[in-house]
Amino acid sequence: MQNYLIEGVEGVVAEAIRATRKNPRESAFMLKFAAASRAASKKRRKAEDRGEHIPPFLIASITSRCNLHCAGCYSRCNHATVDAEPTQQLSGEDWRRIFEEADEIGISFILLAGGEPMLRRDVIEAAGERKHILFPIFTNGTFFDERYFELFDKCRNLVPVMSIEGSRALTDSRRGAGIYDRLIANMEACRERGLIFGASVTVTMQNYSEVTSAAFLESLSERGCKAVIFVEYVPVSDESGALALTEDARAVLMSRVAQLREEQPGMVYLAFPGDEKSSGGCIAAGRGFFHINSHGGAEPCPFSPFSDVSVKDTTLREAMQSPLFTALRSGSFLLDDHEGGCVLYEKRDQVAALLAAPSA
Repeated sequence: MQNYLIEGVEGVVAEAIRATRKNPRESAFMLKFAAASRAASKKRRKAEDRGEHIPPFLIASITSRCNLHCAGCYSRCNHATVDAEPTQQLSGEDWRRIFEEADEIGISFILLAGGEPMLRRDVIEAAGERKHILFPIFTNGTFFDERYFELFDKCRNLVPVMSIEGSRALTDSRRGAGIYDRLIANMEACRERGLIFGASVTVTMQNYSEVTSAAFLESLSERGCKAVIFVEYVPVSDESGALALTEDARAVLMSRVAQLREEQPGMVYLAFPGDEKSSGGCIAAGRGFFHINSHGGAEPCPFSPFSDVSVKDTTLREAMQSPLFTALRSGSFLLDDHEGGCVLYEKRDQVAALLAAPSA
Protein backbone atom coordinates (compact mmCIF):
# COMPACT_ATOMS: atom_id res chain seq x y z
CA MET A 1 0.00 0.00 0.00
CA GLN A 2 2.77 2.42 0.93
CA ASN A 3 4.63 1.67 -2.30
CA TYR A 4 1.45 2.22 -4.33
CA LEU A 5 0.85 5.61 -2.73
CA ILE A 6 4.46 6.74 -3.11
CA GLU A 7 4.48 5.68 -6.75
CA GLY A 8 1.10 7.36 -7.21
CA VAL A 9 2.39 10.68 -5.86
CA GLU A 10 5.54 10.51 -7.94
CA GLY A 11 3.47 9.51 -10.97
CA VAL A 12 1.22 12.55 -10.58
CA VAL A 13 4.28 14.79 -10.32
CA ALA A 14 5.86 13.19 -13.40
CA GLU A 15 2.64 13.67 -15.37
CA ALA A 16 2.44 17.28 -14.21
CA ILE A 17 6.01 17.92 -15.42
CA ARG A 18 5.08 16.52 -18.84
CA ALA A 19 1.88 18.57 -18.85
CA THR A 20 3.74 21.84 -18.15
CA ARG A 21 6.82 21.36 -20.32
CA LYS A 22 5.76 24.05 -22.80
CA ASN A 23 5.74 26.74 -20.10
CA PRO A 24 9.21 27.43 -18.62
CA ARG A 25 7.91 28.91 -15.34
CA GLU A 26 5.49 26.06 -14.78
CA SER A 27 8.14 23.47 -15.63
CA ALA A 28 10.72 25.09 -13.33
CA PHE A 29 8.31 24.97 -10.41
CA MET A 30 7.27 21.37 -11.08
CA LEU A 31 10.91 20.24 -11.27
CA LYS A 32 11.58 21.83 -7.88
CA PHE A 33 8.44 20.27 -6.48
CA ALA A 34 9.48 16.87 -7.87
CA ALA A 35 12.65 17.08 -5.76
CA ALA A 36 10.59 18.08 -2.70
CA SER A 37 8.18 15.22 -3.38
CA ARG A 38 11.04 12.69 -3.45
CA ALA A 39 12.33 14.07 -0.14
CA ALA A 40 8.83 13.76 1.35
CA SER A 41 8.63 10.18 0.10
CA LYS A 42 11.85 9.37 1.95
CA LYS A 43 10.33 10.77 5.16
CA ARG A 44 7.27 8.58 4.72
CA ARG A 45 9.40 5.50 4.00
CA LYS A 46 11.44 6.07 7.16
CA ALA A 47 8.23 6.44 9.14
CA GLU A 48 6.94 3.19 7.62
CA ASP A 49 10.12 1.44 8.71
CA ARG A 50 9.32 2.57 12.26
CA GLY A 51 5.81 1.14 11.96
CA GLU A 52 4.15 4.51 11.38
CA HIS A 53 2.11 5.14 8.24
CA ILE A 54 2.03 8.73 6.92
CA PRO A 55 -0.34 9.32 4.01
CA PRO A 56 0.88 11.54 1.15
CA PHE A 57 -2.43 13.42 0.89
CA LEU A 58 -4.57 15.56 3.19
CA ILE A 59 -7.93 17.20 2.50
CA ALA A 60 -8.51 20.45 4.42
CA SER A 61 -11.93 22.09 4.45
CA ILE A 62 -10.76 25.53 5.52
CA THR A 63 -14.20 27.12 5.78
CA SER A 64 -17.82 26.08 6.25
CA ARG A 65 -19.14 29.06 4.33
CA CYS A 66 -20.20 29.03 0.67
CA ASN A 67 -21.97 31.59 -1.49
CA LEU A 68 -23.56 29.02 -3.83
CA HIS A 69 -26.33 26.47 -3.35
CA CYS A 70 -25.38 23.77 -5.84
CA ALA A 71 -28.04 21.16 -6.51
CA GLY A 72 -27.36 17.96 -4.58
CA CYS A 73 -24.45 19.34 -2.54
CA TYR A 74 -23.38 16.60 -0.08
CA SER A 75 -21.73 19.18 2.19
CA ARG A 76 -24.91 21.20 2.69
CA CYS A 77 -26.85 17.99 3.17
CA ASN A 78 -24.45 17.11 6.00
CA HIS A 79 -24.72 20.70 7.36
CA ALA A 80 -20.97 21.07 6.90
CA THR A 81 -21.53 24.03 4.57
CA VAL A 82 -23.57 27.06 5.58
CA ASP A 83 -24.16 30.64 4.45
CA ALA A 84 -22.60 32.43 7.44
CA GLU A 85 -19.17 31.70 8.91
CA PRO A 86 -19.48 30.05 12.35
CA THR A 87 -17.30 31.56 15.07
CA GLN A 88 -15.58 28.28 15.98
CA GLN A 89 -13.70 27.86 12.68
CA LEU A 90 -9.95 27.22 12.82
CA SER A 91 -7.95 30.43 12.62
CA GLY A 92 -5.37 31.27 9.99
CA GLU A 93 -2.65 30.55 12.56
CA ASP A 94 -4.21 27.15 13.31
CA TRP A 95 -4.00 26.23 9.64
CA ARG A 96 -0.45 27.61 9.36
CA ARG A 97 0.60 25.25 12.17
CA ILE A 98 -1.15 22.31 10.48
CA PHE A 99 0.56 23.03 7.14
CA GLU A 100 3.94 23.31 8.86
CA GLU A 101 3.48 19.99 10.63
CA ALA A 102 2.30 18.32 7.40
CA ASP A 103 5.47 19.56 5.69
CA GLU A 104 7.63 18.18 8.48
CA ILE A 105 6.16 14.66 8.38
CA GLY A 106 6.19 14.31 4.59
CA ILE A 107 2.68 15.09 3.33
CA SER A 108 3.07 16.20 -0.31
CA PHE A 109 -0.44 17.29 -1.33
CA ILE A 110 -3.06 19.21 0.65
CA LEU A 111 -6.35 19.72 -1.14
CA LEU A 112 -8.03 22.93 0.07
CA ALA A 113 -11.80 22.67 0.08
CA GLY A 114 -14.78 24.16 1.86
CA GLY A 115 -17.42 25.54 1.67
CA GLU A 116 -15.73 27.89 -0.73
CA PRO A 117 -12.01 28.00 0.20
CA MET A 118 -11.24 31.26 -1.58
CA LEU A 119 -13.28 33.04 1.08
CA ARG A 120 -10.31 32.35 3.39
CA ARG A 121 -7.56 34.38 1.77
CA ASP A 122 -5.57 34.31 5.02
CA VAL A 123 -5.40 30.50 4.96
CA ILE A 124 -4.50 30.35 1.28
CA GLU A 125 -1.71 32.87 1.86
CA ALA A 126 -0.41 30.65 4.69
CA ALA A 127 -0.50 27.66 2.34
CA GLY A 128 1.56 29.58 -0.20
CA GLU A 129 4.40 29.75 2.33
CA ARG A 130 4.85 25.94 2.34
CA LYS A 131 6.67 25.57 -0.98
CA HIS A 132 7.27 21.80 -0.56
CA ILE A 133 3.53 21.06 -0.57
CA LEU A 134 1.25 21.34 -3.59
CA PHE A 135 -2.14 22.85 -2.70
CA PRO A 136 -4.93 22.20 -5.21
CA ILE A 137 -7.71 24.67 -4.32
CA PHE A 138 -11.15 23.28 -5.17
CA THR A 139 -13.14 26.42 -5.90
CA ASN A 140 -16.45 27.43 -7.46
CA GLY A 141 -14.53 30.20 -9.22
CA THR A 142 -16.59 33.18 -8.07
CA PHE A 143 -13.93 34.95 -5.97
CA PHE A 144 -11.06 35.37 -8.42
CA ASP A 145 -9.63 38.90 -8.35
CA GLU A 146 -6.35 40.61 -9.14
CA ARG A 147 -4.92 39.93 -5.67
CA TYR A 148 -5.54 36.21 -6.12
CA PHE A 149 -3.99 36.20 -9.58
CA GLU A 150 -0.90 37.89 -8.13
CA LEU A 151 -0.76 35.35 -5.28
CA PHE A 152 -1.05 32.40 -7.67
CA ASP A 153 1.70 33.88 -9.81
CA LYS A 154 3.98 34.37 -6.80
CA CYS A 155 3.19 31.02 -5.14
CA ARG A 156 3.16 28.36 -7.83
CA ASN A 157 2.35 25.68 -5.27
CA LEU A 158 -1.20 27.09 -5.15
CA VAL A 159 -3.20 25.55 -7.99
CA PRO A 160 -6.84 26.59 -8.47
CA VAL A 161 -9.07 23.70 -9.53
CA MET A 162 -12.37 25.07 -10.82
CA SER A 163 -15.60 23.09 -10.58
CA ILE A 164 -17.40 22.71 -13.90
CA GLU A 165 -20.13 20.27 -14.93
CA GLY A 166 -19.59 20.24 -18.70
CA SER A 167 -21.55 22.62 -20.90
CA ARG A 168 -22.97 26.00 -19.94
CA ALA A 169 -26.43 24.45 -19.54
CA LEU A 170 -25.24 21.61 -17.29
CA THR A 171 -22.97 23.84 -15.18
CA ASP A 172 -25.51 26.62 -14.66
CA SER A 173 -28.34 24.19 -13.96
CA ARG A 174 -26.38 22.78 -11.00
CA ARG A 175 -24.39 25.80 -9.82
CA GLY A 176 -26.45 28.84 -10.81
CA ALA A 177 -26.96 31.14 -13.77
CA GLY A 178 -23.81 32.79 -15.10
CA ILE A 179 -21.33 30.51 -13.29
CA TYR A 180 -20.10 28.83 -16.50
CA ASP A 181 -19.17 32.15 -18.09
CA ARG A 182 -17.28 33.21 -14.94
CA LEU A 183 -15.33 29.96 -14.96
CA ILE A 184 -14.37 30.37 -18.61
CA ALA A 185 -13.27 33.97 -17.95
CA ASN A 186 -11.11 32.76 -15.03
CA MET A 187 -9.52 30.08 -17.20
CA GLU A 188 -8.72 32.58 -19.93
CA ALA A 189 -7.20 34.94 -17.36
CA CYS A 190 -5.05 32.12 -15.94
CA ARG A 191 -3.89 31.16 -19.42
CA GLU A 192 -2.94 34.72 -20.26
CA ARG A 193 -0.88 34.92 -17.05
CA GLY A 194 0.75 31.52 -17.55
CA LEU A 195 -0.78 30.07 -14.36
CA ILE A 196 -1.30 26.37 -13.71
CA PHE A 197 -4.95 25.49 -13.11
CA GLY A 198 -7.19 22.46 -13.23
CA ALA A 199 -10.85 21.52 -13.47
CA SER A 200 -12.96 19.40 -11.15
CA VAL A 201 -15.96 17.61 -12.64
CA THR A 202 -18.71 16.01 -10.58
CA VAL A 203 -19.65 13.02 -12.74
CA THR A 204 -23.30 11.94 -12.81
CA MET A 205 -25.48 9.81 -15.05
CA GLN A 206 -26.60 13.08 -16.65
CA ASN A 207 -23.20 14.34 -17.74
CA TYR A 208 -20.67 11.46 -17.82
CA SER A 209 -20.79 11.12 -21.60
CA GLU A 210 -20.30 14.84 -22.18
CA VAL A 211 -17.53 15.45 -19.62
CA THR A 212 -15.45 12.60 -21.04
CA SER A 213 -16.01 13.70 -24.64
CA ALA A 214 -13.15 14.89 -26.82
CA ALA A 215 -14.91 18.21 -27.46
CA PHE A 216 -15.25 19.12 -23.78
CA LEU A 217 -11.74 18.06 -22.80
CA GLU A 218 -10.18 19.77 -25.83
CA SER A 219 -11.98 22.98 -24.89
CA LEU A 220 -10.37 22.82 -21.42
CA SER A 221 -6.95 22.05 -22.88
CA GLU A 222 -7.16 24.95 -25.33
CA ARG A 223 -7.81 27.29 -22.40
CA GLY A 224 -4.67 26.05 -20.63
CA CYS A 225 -6.12 23.52 -18.19
CA LYS A 226 -3.44 21.07 -17.00
CA ALA A 227 -5.46 18.65 -14.85
CA VAL A 228 -8.96 17.22 -14.84
CA ILE A 229 -10.24 15.52 -11.69
CA PHE A 230 -13.36 13.40 -12.14
CA VAL A 231 -15.31 13.02 -8.87
CA GLU A 232 -18.16 10.53 -8.90
CA TYR A 233 -21.38 11.97 -7.54
CA VAL A 234 -22.29 10.80 -4.04
CA PRO A 235 -26.09 10.58 -3.60
CA VAL A 236 -27.31 12.61 -0.64
CA SER A 237 -30.94 11.43 -0.68
CA ASP A 238 -33.07 8.64 -2.07
CA GLU A 239 -34.27 11.00 -4.80
CA SER A 240 -30.73 11.77 -5.95
CA GLY A 241 -29.64 8.13 -6.06
CA ALA A 242 -30.38 7.94 -9.78
CA LEU A 243 -27.58 10.45 -10.44
CA ALA A 244 -24.89 8.11 -9.09
CA LEU A 245 -22.96 6.21 -11.73
CA THR A 246 -23.97 2.65 -12.47
CA GLU A 247 -21.27 -0.03 -12.65
CA ASP A 248 -21.42 0.11 -16.44
CA ALA A 249 -21.07 3.90 -16.47
CA ARG A 250 -18.18 3.72 -13.99
CA ALA A 251 -16.44 1.20 -16.23
CA VAL A 252 -16.87 3.55 -19.19
CA LEU A 253 -15.43 6.44 -17.15
CA MET A 254 -12.35 4.53 -16.03
CA SER A 255 -11.75 3.14 -19.51
CA ARG A 256 -11.89 6.67 -20.87
CA VAL A 257 -9.51 7.96 -18.16
CA ALA A 258 -7.01 5.23 -19.04
CA GLN A 259 -7.28 6.15 -22.72
CA LEU A 260 -6.80 9.85 -22.01
CA ARG A 261 -3.70 9.22 -19.91
CA GLU A 262 -2.20 7.26 -22.78
CA GLU A 263 -3.17 9.58 -25.62
CA GLN A 264 -3.05 13.05 -24.03
CA PRO A 265 0.08 13.42 -21.87
CA GLY A 266 -0.36 17.19 -21.94
CA MET A 267 -2.98 16.93 -19.17
CA VAL A 268 -3.21 15.04 -15.88
CA TYR A 269 -6.34 12.92 -15.42
CA LEU A 270 -7.45 11.65 -12.00
CA ALA A 271 -10.62 9.86 -10.95
CA PHE A 272 -12.11 9.59 -7.47
CA PRO A 273 -12.89 7.05 -6.19
CA GLY A 274 -12.27 5.12 -9.41
CA ASP A 275 -8.50 5.21 -9.03
CA GLU A 276 -8.90 3.49 -5.66
CA LYS A 277 -9.54 0.19 -7.44
CA SER A 278 -5.81 -0.15 -8.06
CA SER A 279 -5.04 0.60 -4.39
CA GLY A 280 -7.08 -2.28 -3.00
CA GLY A 281 -10.01 -0.25 -1.70
CA CYS A 282 -10.88 3.13 -0.22
CA ILE A 283 -7.81 5.09 0.89
CA ALA A 284 -9.61 7.26 3.48
CA ALA A 285 -9.06 7.26 7.27
CA GLY A 286 -5.32 7.71 6.83
CA ARG A 287 -4.66 4.83 4.40
CA GLY A 288 -3.91 7.40 1.71
CA PHE A 289 -5.49 10.56 3.08
CA PHE A 290 -7.79 11.93 5.74
CA HIS A 291 -9.91 15.03 6.15
CA ILE A 292 -9.78 17.97 8.55
CA ASN A 293 -13.02 19.91 8.77
CA SER A 294 -13.25 23.65 9.29
CA HIS A 295 -13.64 23.20 13.07
CA GLY A 296 -10.53 21.01 13.38
CA GLY A 297 -12.19 17.61 13.52
CA ALA A 298 -10.14 14.84 11.90
CA GLU A 299 -12.52 12.78 9.74
CA PRO A 300 -12.00 9.72 7.52
CA CYS A 301 -13.24 11.57 4.43
CA PRO A 302 -15.36 14.65 3.55
CA PHE A 303 -18.17 12.22 2.66
CA SER A 304 -17.86 10.58 6.10
CA PRO A 305 -18.19 13.43 8.63
CA PHE A 306 -17.42 11.48 11.79
CA SER A 307 -14.65 12.41 14.19
CA ASP A 308 -13.32 11.40 17.58
CA VAL A 309 -10.33 13.78 17.68
CA SER A 310 -9.56 17.43 16.92
CA VAL A 311 -6.28 18.73 15.55
CA LYS A 312 -6.79 21.74 17.82
CA ASP A 313 -5.95 19.42 20.71
CA THR A 314 -3.48 17.01 19.12
CA THR A 315 -0.90 16.61 16.36
CA LEU A 316 -1.55 15.25 12.88
CA ARG A 317 0.45 12.15 13.81
CA GLU A 318 -1.72 11.50 16.85
CA ALA A 319 -4.93 12.24 14.95
CA MET A 320 -4.11 9.56 12.38
CA GLN A 321 -3.95 7.00 15.20
CA SER A 322 -7.36 7.88 16.63
CA PRO A 323 -9.55 4.93 17.69
CA LEU A 324 -12.00 5.58 14.83
CA PHE A 325 -9.29 5.71 12.15
CA THR A 326 -7.58 2.65 13.59
CA ALA A 327 -10.83 0.68 13.65
CA LEU A 328 -11.66 1.63 10.06
CA ARG A 329 -8.22 0.69 8.77
CA SER A 330 -8.17 -2.64 10.62
CA GLY A 331 -11.71 -3.66 9.60
CA SER A 332 -13.28 -4.44 6.24
CA PHE A 333 -15.14 -1.14 5.71
CA LEU A 334 -12.57 0.39 3.38
CA LEU A 335 -12.25 -2.76 1.28
CA ASP A 336 -15.95 -3.41 0.66
CA ASP A 337 -17.65 -2.91 -2.70
CA HIS A 338 -20.26 -0.17 -2.95
CA GLU A 339 -22.84 1.20 -5.35
CA GLY A 340 -22.47 4.96 -4.99
CA GLY A 341 -19.44 7.23 -5.16
CA CYS A 342 -18.23 6.56 -1.58
CA VAL A 343 -18.20 3.38 0.49
CA LEU A 344 -18.06 5.26 3.80
CA TYR A 345 -21.04 7.44 2.87
CA GLU A 346 -22.97 4.36 1.83
CA LYS A 347 -22.10 2.71 5.17
CA ARG A 348 -22.51 5.87 7.26
CA ASP A 349 -24.82 4.21 9.80
CA GLN A 350 -22.23 1.52 10.45
CA VAL A 351 -19.46 4.11 10.76
CA ALA A 352 -21.58 6.06 13.24
CA ALA A 353 -22.12 2.88 15.24
CA LEU A 354 -18.39 2.21 15.18
CA LEU A 355 -17.74 5.72 16.51
CA ALA A 356 -20.19 5.14 19.37
CA ALA A 357 -18.71 1.77 20.31
CA PRO A 358 -16.50 1.70 23.44
CA SER A 359 -13.55 0.31 21.45
CA ALA A 360 -13.72 3.29 19.05
